[in-house]
Amino acid sequence: MMTVELFVNGTLMRNLKLHKNLAGAEFMGEFRTAPIYRLYSIGDIHPGMFEVEYGGIAVTGEIYRMSDEIWTRVEAGEPPDLYRGPVRLANWKTVDGILFPRALAEGRHKDISEFGSWRAYIATLPGD
Repeated sequence: MMTVELFVNGTLMRNLKLHKNLAGAEFMGEFRTAPIYRLYSIGDIHPGMFEVEYGGIAVTGEIYRMSDEIWTRVEAGEPPDLYRGPVRLANWKTVDGILFPRALAEGRHKDISEFGSWRAYIATLPGD
């Protein structure tokens, strides 16, 4: 059985909408990425993160260790266009993460990189 270490920076995080999909996964802690990403709000439903050559920021998220079975469940519950790919942490270690295609974010959705995290951004939204 393989295990996956997954960096999550959106609705899979603790106390957010899709966290239940991580049931059975081991919480490894809160981590930050290397400062090489941009963060977008995809319709204020979930974040979209992608790597950039310049102008990047560090994104705060959480890492979970899980079995392939849990990963399969997590992947099945993810919104459209998100995909698993390499994410570089602040210590430059690479882990799997949830990424979003840059071409689908830029010019279509709101750049929320200044917030540094999905949690900080959604705290500014009315309601919820």
